[in-house]
Amino acid sequence: MYCPKCSSMLTADAKFCSVCGSSLTVAAGSGGAGIRIDADGRGAGRGYQYQIEYGSAFSLAILKLEAEQSIQAEAGAMVSMSGNIELQSQMKGGMMGALKRAVGGESAVVSTFTARRGPGEVTLAPGTPGDIAAIEMRNQHFFVQSSSYLAGDTSLQIDTRWGGAKSFFGGEGLFVLQVNGTGLLLVSSFGAIHRKQLAPGERYVIDTGHLVAWEGYMPYELRKASNSGWFRSLVSGEGIVAEFSGPGEILIQTRNLAAFAGVLKPFFPTQGGSSSGLGNIFGE
Repeated sequence: MYCPKCSSMLTADAKFCSVCGSSLTVAAGSGGAGIRIDADGRGAGRGYQYQIEYGSAFSLAILKLEAEQSIQAEAGAMVSMSGNIELQSQMKGGMMGALKRAVGGESAVVSTFTARRGPGEVTLAPGTPGDIAAIEMRNQHFFVQSSSYLAGDTSLQIDTRWGGAKSFFGGEGLFVLQVNGTGLLLVSSFGAIHRKQLAPGERYVIDTGHLVAWEGYMPYELRKASNSGWFRSLVSGEGIVAEFSGPGEILIQTRNLAAFAGVLKPFFPTQGGSSSGLGNIFGE
């Protein structure tokens, strides 16, 4: 099991974290404030308005900034922007922060968009087909899969956390992002986003390749998919899974990017230059 606050590895029956001292128990019937997502994909923050367009397949986030207001986004997420938007790219957290982001599968550079001399607009989209969820954080703590972070309020505190040795050996995500604070958080998915609410004491298992985000106080444990051993887990194609304990809410993506890449692999040319599939598909 891992501490939801500092991500330190703990024993399965631990009641508090021996590293940071955080309590690992949640009173029955209680929970966090939940994951607030506007049903109509529209809302407002401190100095900006936002809306999510084009459904769950090819979503686009449109942010309208007031004069001298800013929004922060993952490098490469920008689709378009007004002519008066100033773009600044920097290594957030200094060299060590940039190194942690790069090792965690993110860009080492963070982009900040600021409306100068009047209001302006920025549109953002993830690199893969899928959905965008606009989460309104209210002094909350979330964990986000590193590939799912798209953008957020500049006041949010974002740090990269170790996801556990098992995730490293499973090749399914070495790091996760820890997001704290109040403001807009945009997360993206490959496919649609499925919301799963857990009751107090309920346990639920999710393939790590399908995780998007979850409430930070929820205890979770990384383990092999099959209880019969590593070999059966590997041949099943599931590998490493995360087992969560409720109460709390989890955002799950309906498609797995690594699995999709595996489906496409036979259709691309090999190192020797031969193609086993795409040419055949198009009759060439």
